[in-house]
Amino acid sequence: MRPDLDPEQLDRYSRHIIMDDVGPDGQAALLDTAVLVVGAGGLGSPVLQYLAAAGIGRLGIVDDDTVERSNLQRQVIHRDDDIGRPKVESAREFVTGLNPDVTVDAHETRLTADNAADLVDRYDIVVDASDNFATRFLVNDTCTLSGTPFSHGAVFRFEGQVTTFSGEGPCYRCLFPQAPPEGTVPDCATAGVLGVLPGTIGCLQATEVVKLAMEYGESLDGRLLAYDAADMSVDEVPIAPDPTCPVCGEDPAIDRVADASYDGRCSLADD
Repeated sequence: MRPDLDPEQLDRYSRHIIMDDVGPDGQAALLDTAVLVVGAGGLGSPVLQYLAAAGIGRLGIVDDDTVERSNLQRQVIHRDDDIGRPKVESAREFVTGLNPDVTVDAHETRLTADNAADLVDRYDIVVDASDNFATRFLVNDTCTLSGTPFSHGAVFRFEGQVTTFSGEGPCYRCLFPQAPPEGTVPDCATAGVLGVLPGTIGCLQATEVVKLAMEYGESLDGRLLAYDAADMSVDEVPIAPDPTCPVCGEDPAIDRVADASYDGRCSLADD
């Protein structure tokens, strides 16, 4: 048994440790991993909950929003008493209450082109739990340029999608070269979202992160899972590398996030 797992950790993570595919070495790898979660809302809540429970050693949380009553239908780490508080503080309190092994970095800020590279550079894996295209493209470009693997998730009404980008295959821009025209895709405040749906997608994202941290199994790199809660169906969509991709293609036009615009269509800064 590894000497760096103390008796309380051996007890807390016993159901991991008795698994041949995880064991004490796998648990130690989780404790040695740092993960940045972008967004502490519907997707970020289950991601943070299960990564903390699994024993990810350091969790960074990026969010500049405060808890609203309408969040509580799906953002399960926040409580009624948290209304009005910064989400990063409510999330940090939840995580430390669940697992004192976890160090929490609360970044009460919006991810921007000015701070993204510095934040991502501090972590091993990133989780895109954001709710807007500008942040999704920014996460993609920053992680792809730095070679940092990240998990992407998105939800809309009864539908969700999840995939992983390892940095060795296609990136988010291979799937979506640019954001749809503004106003064509309503957000959840306009269209609504089934409350349990982010839990399903967020748990899949957390699963991907745990496997990446332990270097176990096959990730969703190159595959998009599309889940429809209305009829309980899951479709798998292959994602092929795009040789013309401006970030990971054969002749990339984006060498740094300053080369792109992260509003409107999320295109090249000169477009």
